[in-house]
Amino acid sequence: MTGARAEPKDDDATGPLDSDPSAVIADVPDEPERVKRPGFVYFLGYGIMAPVARIVFRPHIVGRENIPATGKVILASNHLSFIDSIVIPLVATRRVQFLAKSTYFTGTGFKGWVSRTFFTAIGAIGVERGAGQAAQVALDAGRAVLEAEGAFAIYPEGTRSLDGRLYKGRTGVAWLALTTGAVVVPVGLIGTQEIQPVGTKVPRIRRVTVSFGEPLDLSHHGHATSGKARRQATDEIMAAIHGLSGQELAHAYNESPPVGTLNRLAHRVFPRERL
Repeated sequence: MTGARAEPKDDDATGPLDSDPSAVIADVPDEPERVKRPGFVYFLGYGIMAPVARIVFRPHIVGRENIPATGKVILASNHLSFIDSIVIPLVATRRVQFLAKSTYFTGTGFKGWVSRTFFTAIGAIGVERGAGQAAQVALDAGRAVLEAEGAFAIYPEGTRSLDGRLYKGRTGVAWLALTTGAVVVPVGLIGTQEIQPVGTKVPRIRRVTVSFGEPLDLSHHGHATSGKARRQATDEIMAAIHGLSGQELAHAYNESPPVGTLNRLAHRVFPRERL
């Protein structure tokens, strides 16, 4: 396999993909896997869900015109609730895809059919969670969407903020932008944690604000192979998100501490770029 090199990533729709500090850097294929075009389920589901959601939740939407009508675009958002991955696709002006756990698509029986139909309808892409190569698969999935001139949503923080603060961004979003040439539209979500707080299963009716910032061209930071370029580009994205969300800054990565003596030791011995 040839092409640009990237370390394992830490992003999906519901939480971070695990990464191993000692994992071997994986090669990214020159030709990403082709993305499936939206089918009947997507158009039917979106046609029903979008207007219903707007009537029920009455979202306050700002700057929707900032989403390019065509071409490669990354929607980089803060992450407060599971519901974020539903809100963004339903209020955007074009089809937006994001990553979701593969188990949402593999269930059996009526419950499995409902889950599969729902996540297909909102444009989700199923990926396996886990260490090492699974993180690379997630990165490849996002790249495939962008190379097909699509719109891809990602949470640079990696996982939901449980305390409402905005955490440091992981550089996978910058790698995607610099590798594909996609512009990045920062997104600021306010109030989504009130619709479905962590630990609850039934959404509550609350009004939310979704703000789309002006598109960012990050090419001036340099090439995707440069760690400095990825870090600076990510910091620019996070500053834009902060300007839209107004959250308190955490000045740290949103991640669970290493479990076990060996993992804690590896975390110190093998410092790594958060992706």
